[in-house]
Amino acid sequence: MTTKLVPYLNFPGNTREALTFYQSVFGGELILHTFAQFGVTDMPADGIMHGELTSEEISLAASDAMPGDEAKWGTTRIYLAVMGDDLATQEGWFTALAEGGEIVVKLERQVWDDVYGQVKDRFGMEWMFNITAPS
Repeated sequence: MTTKLVPYLNFPGNTREALTFYQSVFGGELILHTFAQFGVTDMPADGIMHGELTSEEISLAASDAMPGDEAKWGTTRIYLAVMGDDLATQEGWFTALAEGGEIVVKLERQVWDDVYGQVKDRFGMEWMFNITAPS
């Protein structure tokens, strides 16, 4: 059996929009299950109870927050880290995630010789990119 860590994101009612956006950036297969599909009646019927985006490189899961949960959210506690050696692919992802969001750290070569940058996407998720010493 294979075990892997999958970031599970929680959004204030816009999970469908967020995962669809991430699919446009990363590609992959998107599966969305609504609250109605599981018979949950105290949440919006078309709200996302569980969503998964899976590709060869990326696995994300997400759901819409229960009412009042977003009031408990503070500042960023989790960063989504993308690490690898494919400069062109990661630069494209970084640029796409920055659209409607903000670049926190410009994607550029760092003192440790890798290319690194941080971006907060339009859904408030923070992504760290580390591209291993590209030539």
